[in-house]
Amino acid sequence: MTTPPLPITLDDVRDAAARLKGVAHRTPVLRSRTLDRIVGAEVLLKCENFQRVGAFKFRGAYNAASRLAPEQLARGVAAYSSGNHAQAVALAARELGTTAVIVMPEDAPRSKRAATEGYGVEIVTYDRYAGDRVAIAEALAADRGLALIPPYEHPHVMAGQGTAALELLEEAGELDALLAPVGGGGLMAGSATAVKGLRPGIRVVGVEPEAGDDTKRSLEAGRRVEIPVPRTIADGQALHTPGELTFSVNRRLVDAIELVSDDEIRAAMRFAFERLKIVVEPSGATPLAALLAGRVDDLPRRVGVIVSGGNIDSGRFAELCGDAV
Repeated sequence: MTTPPLPITLDDVRDAAARLKGVAHRTPVLRSRTLDRIVGAEVLLKCENFQRVGAFKFRGAYNAASRLAPEQLARGVAAYSSGNHAQAVALAARELGTTAVIVMPEDAPRSKRAATEGYGVEIVTYDRYAGDRVAIAEALAADRGLALIPPYEHPHVMAGQGTAALELLEEAGELDALLAPVGGGGLMAGSATAVKGLRPGIRVVGVEPEAGDDTKRSLEAGRRVEIPVPRTIADGQALHTPGELTFSVNRRLVDAIELVSDDEIRAAMRFAFERLKIVVEPSGATPLAALLAGRVDDLPRRVGVIVSGGNIDSGRFAELCGDAV
């Protein structure tokens, strides 16, 4: 039986990198001797919290939007997102001279909604625990003739997200393992495609919040599994099932999924703030949380970590991190 080809390749990630050159930031890679000592490995943090819009999402959004035909781009784009992809599509639309309509949950973090509105887009809200954001966005896009740019279920989005891992390898050199957060799976799919294409022996580990373990369950079952919409502080990972395209990649390229508790995520956010002097949002802190909590067995010598974003307002950060801040 022939194995079907994956929806993206290393060449797709490289093409996205060329398209993003001079548009997306080449984000820094940070080291901490304290972190290395605690986890017993050399850890290299790819800090996408310094990316435009404060998260990796700009990479995929711009890569997808910039490939639209001129006549479609002129009609505008649409997206659905809890925050970071919303901002990314909004900025990409502005950069490309078009308009955007964003479907966001009513309880999206205030800072993320305000930042999205700041790019001049229209926002349509829904109840994330009762409404179907995909159906809402698809109907809206069809009615208005807009191009829908999903947060992860698109080859150009996935390839764009993978450029973060590509840059990490270019700067860090040989890595024995890569850790990244898993929500819908786009960042992980793009990252795994990039690093496995260049270093076939590298260990790829995804990290999810305990309440949102849909990808872990799906990999164990060998098929996409649905769970109730999770309630977790990691709002960017509060999904009920992996994407179809992203899962087709991750089931073949991801070696393991580890889970972290909300308390472990809070501890990682505090560590990043106090020791690394950076602000990381809950979803972006999950891989660091997995390292600090000892969730990764047989940790190899050199480990790359994608810190996916830093979009959190000061009030929410203080609320989550408590008196330690």
